[in-house]
Amino acid sequence: MSVDSTKAEPKEISVEEKLKALYELQVVASEIDKIKILRGELPLEVQDLEDIIAGLETRIENFKAEIKTCTDRILGCKIDIENSTALIAKYKAQQDNVRNNREYDFLSKEIEFQGLEIEHAEKKIREAQFSEKAKNEELNLAQEELNERREDLEVKKSELDEIISETRSEEETLREKAKTIESYIEPRLLQAFKRIRKNARNGLAVVYVQRDACGGCYNKIPPQRQMDIRMRKKVIVCEYCGRIMIDPELAGVETPAEPAGKK
Repeated sequence: MSVDSTKAEPKEISVEEKLKALYELQVVASEIDKIKILRGELPLEVQDLEDIIAGLETRIENFKAEIKTCTDRILGCKIDIENSTALIAKYKAQQDNVRNNREYDFLSKEIEFQGLEIEHAEKKIREAQFSEKAKNEELNLAQEELNERREDLEVKKSELDEIISETRSEEETLREKAKTIESYIEPRLLQAFKRIRKNARNGLAVVYVQRDACGGCYNKIPPQRQMDIRMRKKVIVCEYCGRIMIDPELAGVETPAEPAGKK
């Protein structure tokens, strides 16, 4: 049965017509699958690269924030050193004008304390500079990787866009054809078709008999069951793989003639 633009009620369609419609739907679905195969892993690769880039951008922003923290810490320590240096100069000047040893000792302790403060600030500067250098190196590596990933993404997107542009018209036509065919199939049977297709490794839900075997799993079919399939009076599924089976003639496939004298 070749479908046309006139939508028929499912109850008006014979089992044979249903089987024919199912097979035509399978053929169209397989053509759509071929387009998806042509795209290959590109959609997933594009998504993976976008996720990686987002992660790298977050890492880079974190590195920049950590570097700024180090820079601010260094600046703060330098200011502390300047203040302590100024206090030391002040206390040393005051020592020249002390009236007793007690005042002199007090100022000496203050000078010593400020000297320790300078040493502590210098140590913090060295630590911050070491951390800042390490973070800058990590930042540069992350930035290099980000640039490479962005280039990879552009290439993959370009490849995917090219394939999509080449196949868009064909895919849209096939999907419209599939919708038209689906309108001829009762919902319950259509749902079964989609379920079988989803579970089948190669996406084949409807297959024709080949060499006395199921065209999907290639298990042998008993003669009586083959006869039932050729009668086209009911929907018959493979007892091994669950695919819907039809005879080759209904699928438009010519079968080799049996040798003369064979019974």
